[in-house]
Amino acid sequence: MCQISGYFKGDAVSRLLLSWAGYPQTPQTAHPCRWRNDLDEQLRGLARQHGTTLPFGNGRSYGDSCLASSGQVLLMGPLNRFIEVDWENGEICAEAGVTLGEILELVIPRGWFLMVTPGTQFVTLGGAVANDVHGKNHHVRGTFGHSVQCFELHRSDCAPLRCSRQENPEWFTATIGGLGLTGVISWVCIRLQPIVASQIETTRVRFGHLNEFFHLATELDPLHEYSVAWIDCMAKGDQLGRGVFVVGDHARNGTLTVETPSRLSVPITPAVSLINRLSLKGFNRLYWHRQPTSRLREVSPYTHFFYPLDRISHWNRMYGRHGFQQFQCVLPSALAEAALAELLDAVAGSGTGSFLAVLKRCGDLPSPGLLSFPMPGTSLALDFPQSAKPEQTLFRRLDAIVREAGGRLYPAKDAHMSGNDFRQAYPAWVRLQALRDPALSSRFWERVTQ
Repeated sequence: MCQISGYFKGDAVSRLLLSWAGYPQTPQTAHPCRWRNDLDEQLRGLARQHGTTLPFGNGRSYGDSCLASSGQVLLMGPLNRFIEVDWENGEICAEAGVTLGEILELVIPRGWFLMVTPGTQFVTLGGAVANDVHGKNHHVRGTFGHSVQCFELHRSDCAPLRCSRQENPEWFTATIGGLGLTGVISWVCIRLQPIVASQIETTRVRFGHLNEFFHLATELDPLHEYSVAWIDCMAKGDQLGRGVFVVGDHARNGTLTVETPSRLSVPITPAVSLINRLSLKGFNRLYWHRQPTSRLREVSPYTHFFYPLDRISHWNRMYGRHGFQQFQCVLPSALAEAALAELLDAVAGSGTGSFLAVLKRCGDLPSPGLLSFPMPGTSLALDFPQSAKPEQTLFRRLDAIVREAGGRLYPAKDAHMSGNDFRQAYPAWVRLQALRDPALSSRFWERVTQ
């Protein structure tokens, strides 16, 4: 491997942090970690002073899984240096605060890409491991944890542990998807996949009903690396579940171009949400009718395909001062179609929902982490402006549908899941609790385990 010089994001950080959705509104005090050599002392010092803490990456989790129960977080963003890269075999080691976008900036010109990427490139490497993120190619490559070779774990009660499938395997499995509770990750080594161009060859077509999604997925998923669908969550009746199906593959011809970030931005946070019944209905109808009725093949920049919302800085501000909640579930294959129809019918009837509703099928590859979210089946993700209504009425109905189908919610995106639902859906929580660092605790963990 060759040495890569690191760089620093600077010392200026916000002292008060929230999750990306802005709910729950429990600001966190940030304690930046700037050097790996200081990590053990900082972790133990925060535990002595405040009882517990929690590693905080770039704050892209939507609920309270990234919020420390003490309100005091160990900010990992400044720990953002590249350590080693093996260009021949496609392996990279970097500190936990490096973002996936920063990795892509480095590796794309040399013909490499992430094996698995979620819907934002602004998540940190440590956060990607701690939440075992997944993407549009789960049916082919599984979760992010499958690309992880090894990492270093710092705990308050022992010396740092090097973890891999062969070395400290129990800590390796528990930390992948472990929500930052087993220790603080200082660096991670992952495998990459080779590419000849950074563009994505896509095929898109609209469909008129939910059952058409399953027909398209059965036909096209086995043929393509990436697959995802947008759903009109406001559609009802014979149009229930209509949407746009998109598949993609890395282009066979093109350039190894790193896409520059868009300058579009939501400059202020409005007093009320811009996402409401009228704006949703109008946007969804217009978007669906603009999509091709027959299969359209085109080449797309990778940022447009993987990270559509990253093109708008601070897009979360559109939901207003109260923020929003995401409801993301996965439903087992045998009951997915019927349960999804119930979910979408309930959402459409409520008159609230998301302009970016994501539907995709998960594959059969077992997830490597104890609390990894995906299972063989279908995943649905919807955003709701925060109010008393979703939690007290709609979410209860949606939760019951997921529960009865044997599905589960995604801890990294959750702010309302009941303890009973969590413990039933994730029985390995008992094992994780036994391995949890006593100096680490989150609001989510206290909410669902106590």
